[in-house]
Formats: sequence, structure tokens, C-alpha cells
Amino acid sequence: MGFSDLTTDAGLASLDQWLSSRSYVDGDAPTQADVAVFKAVTASPDSAKYPNAAKWYSDISARESDFASLPGDASKPYTAYGTAAAAAADDDEDLFGSDDDDDDPEAARIREERLAEYNKKKAAKPKPVAKSLVTLDVKPWDDETDLEAMEAAVRAIEHDGLVWGASQLIPIGFGIKKLQINMVVEDAKISLADLEEEIQELEDYVQSTDIAAMQKL
Repeated sequence: MGFSDLTTDAGLASLDQWLSSRSYVDGDAPTQADVAVFKAVTASPDSAKYPNAAKWYSDISARESDFASLPGDASKPYTAYGTAAAAAADDDEDLFGSDDDDDDPEAARIREERLAEYNKKKAAKPKPVAKSLVTLDVKPWDDETDLEAMEAAVRAIEHDGLVWGASQLIPIGFGIKKLQINMVVEDAKISLADLEEEIQELEDYVQSTDIAAMQKL
């Protein structure tokens, strides 16, 4: 049985536990499984009660504009994920035989070979890529600045390791609104200082930028 009602404390607790040992719902990268579960959660979990779920929710929220392009089966309901069988798949697989083989030298040899091969494969797995979820404030020159054009110009900036997320316009006074936009960056590929400088070079629209929030994923 998969996740239950994710709008309840019990459901969020099960999601938080599920994400305590993984970054995404199903696999090492975002998929349609994350989309289905994200939509079932409906609101950001309390980070004090459900820190793993809250961190995951922020990550997936930043990718909302790219949901349609994520791999996986979009027809599956969120209840199809979070099964105990999937969680224990790697641990329960009998790769190495049982303790009953200890008296059989040949079985013990085979078990040792399997263990060595398993450890070799495990060591060869790629390490998780260090990423950050960043909220950036982009301030226009005045209340006559075309904010839609400004956002389009910002999103037109493309780099390997940069994914733009959700955005909103926030009033800052005198009829002026700033653009607040989320992004996920690969730390090894993206310099935030260089990215801010590149955005500030959009001189027709941008007066200044500021990092409003950042958290490691």
C-alpha cells in the first residue's frame, strides 16, 4: 500500500519518513512520481514537524514550470508510491545467500563473490550532485518598467546546471513591484555572483538583484 491522504498529519509523517533516506519520491532525480505526490500534498509541510518533506516540497515547487517535461508515468496516482516493498527493495534482495550456506565452502565462495561485486557496483554509483534552491529578488527601475518583459529576459538566461522555477511579483512601494523568482542551481556549475551580474546587465529593466533565500538540497 502506498501513501495515504497527504493532507493529514499521518500522511505527511509517512512522506517525511519516506524522504528521510532519499531526495525524491522514486529514484535519484525528479519524476512524475514527485509531481503526483506534490499535487496531493497541496501546501508546503511544516518544516519543524516534517523537515524532509518540507525540503523536498521546496525543491519540487521550484520545478513547477517544468512538470510536463519530467520523466515517468503521469497517469499514476500518488497512492502508487511510498510502498514498503519499494523502500526495502535493495535491502531485501537476497544477493548473498543465507546463513545456512556457512557450512558449504562453495556456497560461501559464491556469496563472497556476490558481495564483492555488489560493493564494486555500489562504489561506482555516481555521487549525488550538490544543488541549492535559491530565491532571487530582481528590482526594476521604476513603476513603468515592463515586468513581463523583465521576467522573460531573466528566464532567457540559460546555463547548464540552472533551472528556473516559480515566480511572483511583490509590491515594494510607490507602485513599484519586484520580481521574486526561484531557481535550482548545481553548486559546482553556477556562480551566483556571476549570475547576478549577468542579470544586472539587463539594463533596460533591472536596477539591482538580491538573494532573498538559499538552502542546500
